[in-house]
This record gives sequence, C-alpha cells and structure tokens, in this order.
Amino acid sequence: MRTAIAVFVALTATLAIAAATFVLGMRRKNPLVLNAVRRSGRAMKPLVLRKAGRAGSPTAVVEHGGRTSQRQYQTPVVAAATSDGFVIALPYGQNTDWLKNVLAAGRAKVRYSGNAYNVDGPEIVDLQRVGDSFATRERRLHKQFRVREALTVRRSA
Repeated sequence: MRTAIAVFVALTATLAIAAATFVLGMRRKNPLVLNAVRRSGRAMKPLVLRKAGRAGSPTAVVEHGGRTSQRQYQTPVVAAATSDGFVIALPYGQNTDWLKNVLAAGRAKVRYSGNAYNVDGPEIVDLQRVGDSFATRERRLHKQFRVREALTVRRSA
C-alpha cells in the first residue's frame, strides 16, 4: 500500500511540474517549450486536419504555398471571423513557417466553418486591438499564455 501511495504522489508531482513548466514556458515564450509544442503539434496535425475547417469545428485551416518551394501546405489554426475577414492569434509569435509564407505571398486560403475563402492583406496586429473577435474561452487562453499578437486577413474576390 505504501508503494502505491508513493508512486501516486511521485506521478502527481511529476505531472504538476510538467504542467507548470508548460504554462510558464508558453507565457515566457521559452524556445525549448515552444519547440516541444511545435513538434507535438506536427505529430497531431494529420488528426486535427481531418475535421479542421468543417462546420462545427473550432479549428480553421490556412492553405498557403512555401516561400521558395511553392509546395502547398495546410496549417490548422484557431481563427475568428470578422466583418471583412479573419483574425488568427499567434501563440508562438511571429517565428512560424506558415506565417512567414502567408506574409511573403500576401495571400492564402482559409477554410472556416465548412467554407473556403481566398484572403489577402495579411497584417500582424496587437491582439488587444482584435481580441474581442474571439470567444470568451479563447480570450482566457490568450491571457493565460500571454498571446500578444494576431494576424488579420481580408476576404478577397
């Protein structure tokens, strides 16, 4: 019985430390934590893309071409619709390939709630300026992880 309790306490302590490390690492934009989250995100990407962009999904998809290869990529993101386009929070900051690709091309396609939209005019803005576009739950997460920036894009013809 003592062994079981000791294992339980050790496991609980390990999980608490891991959770605290994750939250603090994301808040401080620690490169080690951000890279670990990116790697795990890449591993989960095929599963997320199965439903992303469909009606009822909380996740949208940004379709974009590579800056040099022009290879087509799909990146799941959390987007919010605005009156003239979309806003996408940047929890990893500006150092992501998909964001660099969209900014370089000046256009992309967003699959959102079962529809596909061509978008252009990408602009990085302060999240406080557009944060009200997101649901309450998303705003809480942005605050918890100190997300400071967002990408805005406009629907194009």
